[in-house]
Amino acid sequence: MKKQQENPQKVDTGPGKRSMVSTYFVYALLLLFAMVIFLRIIQLQIIKAHELNIIADKHEFRFDNNIEAMRGSIYSNDGRLMATSIPVFQIRMDVASPLIDDKLFNDSVSWLALRLSKLFGDGTNWEYKQKLIKAREAGNRFLLIQNNVTFDQLTRLEKFPIINRGKYKGGLIAIRSTRREYPFENLAKRTIGYILDNPVDSLKILVGIEGRYNEYLDGIKGCQLMQRIGFGAWKPVPHPNNVEPVNGKDVFTTVDTYLQDVAHNSLLHHLEQHEAEKGTVILMEVATGEVRAMVNLIRDPKDGKYKETYNIAVGELFEPGSTFKMPSLMVAMEEGVLDKLDSVFIGQGYSTYNNREMKDSHRIDPDGWLTPEECLTHSSNVGISKIIYDHFTGKNDLFYRRLTGLFPADATGIDIPGEPKPFIKNPSLKDRRNYWSAVTLPWMSIGYEVLVTPLQMLTFYNAIANNGKMVKPMLVKEIREGNSVVKEFKPEIIRKNIASEKTIKMSRRFLESTVENGTAKNVSNAEYKIAGKTGTAKINEGGHYIAKYNASFIGYFPADNPQFSCMVVIYKPNQGAYYASQVAAPVFKEIADMVYAFEYRIDPQNKADFIAHTSQFSVPEKQIPENLSPELAELIDTPLDQPLSIDARPEGIPDVTGLCASDAVYLLENLGFVVKINGKGVVKKQSLAPGISFRTGDHIYLTLEICYPNDQKTD
Repeated sequence: MKKQQENPQKVDTGPGKRSMVSTYFVYALLLLFAMVIFLRIIQLQIIKAHELNIIADKHEFRFDNNIEAMRGSIYSNDGRLMATSIPVFQIRMDVASPLIDDKLFNDSVSWLALRLSKLFGDGTNWEYKQKLIKAREAGNRFLLIQNNVTFDQLTRLEKFPIINRGKYKGGLIAIRSTRREYPFENLAKRTIGYILDNPVDSLKILVGIEGRYNEYLDGIKGCQLMQRIGFGAWKPVPHPNNVEPVNGKDVFTTVDTYLQDVAHNSLLHHLEQHEAEKGTVILMEVATGEVRAMVNLIRDPKDGKYKETYNIAVGELFEPGSTFKMPSLMVAMEEGVLDKLDSVFIGQGYSTYNNREMKDSHRIDPDGWLTPEECLTHSSNVGISKIIYDHFTGKNDLFYRRLTGLFPADATGIDIPGEPKPFIKNPSLKDRRNYWSAVTLPWMSIGYEVLVTPLQMLTFYNAIANNGKMVKPMLVKEIREGNSVVKEFKPEIIRKNIASEKTIKMSRRFLESTVENGTAKNVSNAEYKIAGKTGTAKINEGGHYIAKYNASFIGYFPADNPQFSCMVVIYKPNQGAYYASQVAAPVFKEIADMVYAFEYRIDPQNKADFIAHTSQFSVPEKQIPENLSPELAELIDTPLDQPLSIDARPEGIPDVTGLCASDAVYLLENLGFVVKINGKGVVKKQSLAPGISFRTGDHIYLTLEICYPNDQKTD
């Protein structure tokens, strides 16, 4: 009992003092946290409400300052579209718009799906219907319908069920962009050029006319308010501060599409015939320097086809060979050397300079004596080199000064990027590249150890044709905004006189003699005179000359009143021949014949006969089908930017045989046909017979052929 009294049983009287303190502390923290949240809510909802609403608006809405402008078009000298931008649209739909009620949607969705399926053909009407229904159930207000929609498709789309209620009530969202189109495809492709984003940095890759005149073509971007609609997507919305983009200006070139087509097909034919690596043609107007045609064709090793992938004419340096004999000989003329020189002894056509042998490609005169004119006319390496070597040895600086006084050591400045300076060795510069060896002078005189572009070479010969006045080559004549001329480009003079009047007259006589009596005799004809020079040069690869050649011909016509100059270069011909007279000169003649026939006022009734008798290769004159209305007949010779009148629409399918591809396609597409072409040249067959009725959207297939006379001979 005593023990029990000594240890009485404990009674539970609740939490201890320490526990209560802990509990109160937790309650106090929770109360404090609740008060902080309450105060924060008051701050956000009342005190900073206005500021936060502004921030929210900024995140939900933004102005896009990069709304693309319509890029300007590029036109040929004869008013035809060579490059243009067409509008294309990304089509989206606000399927869950509150302005589209359930009854309207349910009643019309099947019809809308059917029409979308027929228009785009990339899904069945059931698939489109399910896509629309699911998007509405998900509350999708920015459903992607289709990319790259044309303006014609958009016009038809705007008449579809639901959408036809208007821009807002119908839920249609059309986001415009542009796509660059080149109606003539490969024709002058590299000259027209392009613009690409550089993958390395933010700069643009600028090529050709597109690149050089980008500041005019590009236009000014617009500004559009955009609203975030979830999943990173932004939807354009109307706003008073939206700014429409300003379209770019149009560029009008000097290129003639018909002459370009003639030059292109002639060069292509000979490249294929000789299995050459590549080739270029430049056709220039003598007085102004306006380039009427510029062709650059390079064989693609993948498929063997010739394509315009690089502008050889402007951007590629080469050793010109014998075409450089003319400037060398003119140096001698300016120094009075030829006044004291009756003839040059070439012996058997061999000469040695510092133990290095130079020889002519053929025996010229059994007696071994040639006049200076005959040296050029028959392209004697030994004769030209002897004239220069005998009179300028030890006078390298004088020869260089005289030569660069005739043939500038600067780029021509043509209005497209990528032209390098010519390389003419300067003896006053002591670096390795400009080193003058004991054989530099004789070999430079015949076009080796010197590098020029085909365009620079043509600019020099064009100056001879232009009585000594050297004009800058030009590809663009005007910049226009609508019908207003924003900027006009006039011919520019590089040098008023490259040589004395006496030297120019003598040079022209020598060049005429080359065609009449010398290496270019095969381009001579009785209808008009041609003056020019052949050039066959060995190719230097890795510091060694190989058994491959570049064949060139350069000249002007009519020789007695020069209007056009032209240069043809064919690189590495591998089949049939390699001499310039056999490879390059025929291309020149074919082009010259066509230019002469169509640029000069020859009786139209005699044009066909003239071409048939003077040219081995021809594209017939454009023929106007007899069953066309006067309006359609006139369309053939009108600029492509003029719309076709409804009144001009014929009742039956027109006969387009005999037309060049561009005219036939443009005419038929304006009538609503879907045109498919096969081949090159002019239209020989059409799948739908002339005169039968037709409907918009009908397909027509055109078979094209290049015309070659049956009696054509191969050199």
